[in-house]
Amino acid sequence: MPIRTVKPTSPARRYLTYVTYEEITKHEPEKSLLAHKSATAGRNNHGRVTSRFRGGGHKQRYRVVDFKRRKTGVPATVLSIEYDPNRSARLALLQYADGEKSYILAPQNLKVGDSVIAANSADIKPGNSLPLRFIPIGTEIHAVELKIGRGAQIGRSAGTKVTLMAKEGDWATLRMPSGEMRRVHIECKATIGQIGNTEHANIQWGKAGRMRWKGIRPHNRGVSMNPVDHPMGGGEGRSSGGRHPCTPWGQKTKGLKTRHNKRTEQFIIRRRAK
Repeated sequence: MPIRTVKPTSPARRYLTYVTYEEITKHEPEKSLLAHKSATAGRNNHGRVTSRFRGGGHKQRYRVVDFKRRKTGVPATVLSIEYDPNRSARLALLQYADGEKSYILAPQNLKVGDSVIAANSADIKPGNSLPLRFIPIGTEIHAVELKIGRGAQIGRSAGTKVTLMAKEGDWATLRMPSGEMRRVHIECKATIGQIGNTEHANIQWGKAGRMRWKGIRPHNRGVSMNPVDHPMGGGEGRSSGGRHPCTPWGQKTKGLKTRHNKRTEQFIIRRRAK
């Protein structure tokens, strides 16, 4: 999927780029796999803003993706590769041998007509899902479970790949896209291959409007606010803040470690590279 540039007919379009949609074969989603999705504008169930600078954007319908690969041992054929507005990856629409349809994340090099299966004896080829116990060391995988049967939680965005580094006893060692080394139980499922749409990270959005289409509102700096709104606000004229960068609630924003999950600390072998 090459990156496409456009003619600079306006300043906004001078640096704007698109990913071509050559791999997409169907432009309307499967109706039976659609769900309603409400816009939250960054608010939780109490109506309070928990994620700032969110709101607006184009209306989206949620595609129900099978992260658990429930149909074990039943072969499926890829009917189409589709766009999903809810994520950076593409979706592959599968039709199983018994007629049921489902969506999975589309790995690189998966094409219409290919056959995939979720089984312990599955071949090591893109789109097949099997427990880490049966995957050879050094294989690139994605959509990895963290708990047995919970469904894929890591390696789900465009271009992502997780590498199986080692297996010892009941645990497998994975290298995450961030460089972190982590232990995962050997019975957790994973899907073979790297996720497609690898050029997504290289897109130049070009103009503020494209962010607004995605539901991302303008992000204003703390130093541009008043003292009542932010610890770095106020001052005569423009100021540099006068203190280390912090959030509106006074928490430092550069280098402060905020992870306090002692329960999963034992599974992290090496922190991500700085």
